[in-house]
Amino acid sequence: MSKNKNVGFFPGQGSQQVGMGKVFYEEFSIFRQTMEEASDALKLDLKKLCFDGPESDLTLTQNAQPAILAVSTGCYRIANREFELNLGVNLGHSLGEYSALVASGALPFQSAIQWVRERGLAMQKAVPVGAGTMSAVLGADDAQVESWCKEATLAAQAIRVAENGTYEVACTVEPANFNAPGQTVVSGSVDAVDALEKLITEKKIRGVMAKRLNVSAPFHCSLMKPAREVMENILKKSGMTPELSTPYLPNRTARITQEPTVIFPLLAEQIDHSVLWKQSVETLFKHNYKIAFEFGPGKVLQGLAKRIGREANYELQVFPIFDLESLKVATQAANKLPQGEHP
Repeated sequence: MSKNKNVGFFPGQGSQQVGMGKVFYEEFSIFRQTMEEASDALKLDLKKLCFDGPESDLTLTQNAQPAILAVSTGCYRIANREFELNLGVNLGHSLGEYSALVASGALPFQSAIQWVRERGLAMQKAVPVGAGTMSAVLGADDAQVESWCKEATLAAQAIRVAENGTYEVACTVEPANFNAPGQTVVSGSVDAVDALEKLITEKKIRGVMAKRLNVSAPFHCSLMKPAREVMENILKKSGMTPELSTPYLPNRTARITQEPTVIFPLLAEQIDHSVLWKQSVETLFKHNYKIAFEFGPGKVLQGLAKRIGREANYELQVFPIFDLESLKVATQAANKLPQGEHP
């Protein structure tokens, strides 16, 4: 285990916003270089997309994923190369795992940019538009959500059998993201998610509710198997053997690893399996990590870490890095670390 107790957090899809990274582009040549690398790799003006939008284009899965990866990598490179901020472990939420692996030295940046573009296209194509959806279940524990998903899946399948004589494999609702205590996102076919939301309403448990999300596909569930197969093929064809210069914490296992042979299998597997974010942050607690830096747009992961920490009675300070002021605060915090923990 690394003696360096700095953590790198990298956000996933949904954190994108028009204008992200613009101030860094204007101030730092390393950020400009990063955006140019990404644009060249995709043959797409990613800078214009990130800075000017339109939002409808930026939020498309195949655009949002490389855009967030590019901005997150640019933010990390500024902190690392301009301010000598080094990390002891990296982890990213869903798409953010690619950013984390670029920071860990496991993936070439230009390849990762191309792969997440293909990943986004494959995830969008895996399920017909309107056939799948996601919902955030609030106020329930993990075991409750898992149990209700099974119950709702059976109920939706029964309705399909009654109406059509079959239910097909595609009728399912499953936990997709274990984000924080009392915040689990579920994913699946529209009828099964409907059944889950109806089930939760009927149970009338105080403080428990489901909120439908505005997403374009049912991510991180078994309906994404076709996208997983696409990524398995892309990664296999690359012929690469990843090497880790910094340990990372995979979404699928929630265990810190320095084993490079697991990287590609886990990247493919996370597409149609749950993101164990809450469990991953709890792993950081167990290893006594105290400070994290969130590289990229927004403060989503900072907020989740606070919720997870409250439940576990543990404080992990998270410093977002997305503009000049947040960069200043973060680097000052890093410089105040006790001797022996400084990067």
